[in-house]
Amino acid sequence: MPKFILNCAVTGAIHTPTMAPYLPIRPKDIADQAIDAAKAGASTVHVHARDPETGMPTGDVDIMGEIVSRIHARSDVVICITTGGGMNMTVDQRIAAVPVFKPELASCNLGSMNFALFPVLEKIDQWKHEWEPRYIEMTRDFIFRNTFADLERIFGVFEETGTKPEFEAYDVGHLHNAHLYFQKGQIRAPFYVQFVTGILGGIASTIPHLVHLKQTGESLFGRDFMFSTIGAGRHEFPLATTSILLGGGARVGLEDNLWLAPGQMATSNAELVEKMVRIAGELGYEPATPDETRQMLGLKGREGVNM
Repeated sequence: MPKFILNCAVTGAIHTPTMAPYLPIRPKDIADQAIDAAKAGASTVHVHARDPETGMPTGDVDIMGEIVSRIHARSDVVICITTGGGMNMTVDQRIAAVPVFKPELASCNLGSMNFALFPVLEKIDQWKHEWEPRYIEMTRDFIFRNTFADLERIFGVFEETGTKPEFEAYDVGHLHNAHLYFQKGQIRAPFYVQFVTGILGGIASTIPHLVHLKQTGESLFGRDFMFSTIGAGRHEFPLATTSILLGGGARVGLEDNLWLAPGQMATSNAELVEKMVRIAGELGYEPATPDETRQMLGLKGREGVNM
């Protein structure tokens, strides 16, 4: 059966505790859900940290350290640390964990953009924490910063730590941003990118848009091009399934989507992974193992991390 990389984004920085009672908040809960997702079939886990008392996204390196050390001790899954962080963080805070823990994989967002969540304010009247509506409202006037200077700083950190970038492209222009550095040899093959679709301010979650992203990537990076796809919200499984059929990977998880099926909230990340594995299996595909993923992406291996 053809293999695909299945990534699980465990908690993220978009959803808040009021939106999702099953969203892991404490370091132990984030780690436990990441480990369970790996047991269910995910070969990589995408990790953010949260304040264990309030659930607010945090760049606290000690909290991130507790999460990744727990995962590393109990699972051979590939750990991908975010450099996207949260909308309340500076670029310095977002990248701080990478030089400390030297992960095999870390995310790298390819361009600045409007990143809006504020329409959700119309759907929720009561909030668990004061920070939540303020955090959502700030996106009305928020630019997710990822300048060329920021990218160059992050590339330098990745080079020093031997960390492979998991690029995130929210629109077609972001691929052209990456191509500038690929031509210069500052991005090493294979070029691995997550297509992030469905965020207000970026490209929409539609199959024609996904096909366009794939075709653009192939035209820019040729045989050195590998991709996976995120479909935000209800688009998660349709876009992930299409991505697999197009020869790419898939990302699922409570960072991107809270629902297992219409009207049925997911109670864990593992549930979302299990559903993706079942769908893929019925179509003749199976997820790669962590070691197969390491080989596919050319990662340095578990022995090269500091967790």
